[in-house]
Amino acid sequence: MAISNINTIISNDFQKVWNIVLAVDKYNSWRSDLSKTEIINDKQFIEYTKNGYATTFTVTVVEPYKRWEFDMENSNMKGHWIGVFIDKGNETQIDFTENVIPKKWFMKPFVKTYLKKQQKQFVLDLKKALE
Repeated sequence: MAISNINTIISNDFQKVWNIVLAVDKYNSWRSDLSKTEIINDKQFIEYTKNGYATTFTVTVVEPYKRWEFDMENSNMKGHWIGVFIDKGNETQIDFTENVIPKKWFMKPFVKTYLKKQQKQFVLDLKKALE
């Protein structure tokens, strides 16, 4: 099991940050790592990397403008993601935690590094989209 966390301040309106992060259907317009997202229903969606690799997400918790959680799974891993959003006036604090279990033993040493890289890229893309 690998746990990775990113906690940072976004210099933008709280509701705008929440709305862009939860607008899964628009991810391909601002996320540099994805080619598309497919909405299955109001609880499930699939993200496709630029190489077409699919990850399925199942939403488990939605506390509007506060918390968003989902389970995720693909052929290499399964895990859980927790996103906490905190209103700081003209800024938004985001606290995202991923807990992932690799399905292949040889991936274990690399999972945490990969998660950190993914989280950093997500935040960079998010900040750019909010400019």
